[in-house]
Amino acid sequence: MTPPQRQRRDLVPEPAPPQGSDGKPGNPERMYVVAGPDGERAELDLVTLIVARATDPPPSASPEQAALLRLCAAPLSVAELSAYLHLPFSAMGVLLTELLTAELVQARAPIVRKARSDRSLLEAVMNGLQRL
Repeated sequence: MTPPQRQRRDLVPEPAPPQGSDGKPGNPERMYVVAGPDGERAELDLVTLIVARATDPPPSASPEQAALLRLCAAPLSVAELSAYLHLPFSAMGVLLTELLTAELVQARAPIVRKARSDRSLLEAVMNGLQRL
């Protein structure tokens, strides 16, 4: 039995780069944004809590931004949002920077619990329980 023969496809020529009005190659249109208009990103880490300021997303919001705003009705960490939306942390950083700039969400520091309880508080509780 002979193996099947594959036919070669014709090579498709690459489209010409866009030309400006003066005949020189122009800049192609950007289809994505990596950072905000000033090039800065918000200081976020995986445990930063994000909460929405508005209940409904604006009509101009992208689908990812609308989903993020709906999820943030209660405070969620950036890691949780990234997992729920199936987006990497870098993409979440860009989305959250845009929403923070538009003041649609608020970033909060995570709640840090003390490593040890206050001894005087524990003694006061123990003394109160003993008096009962």
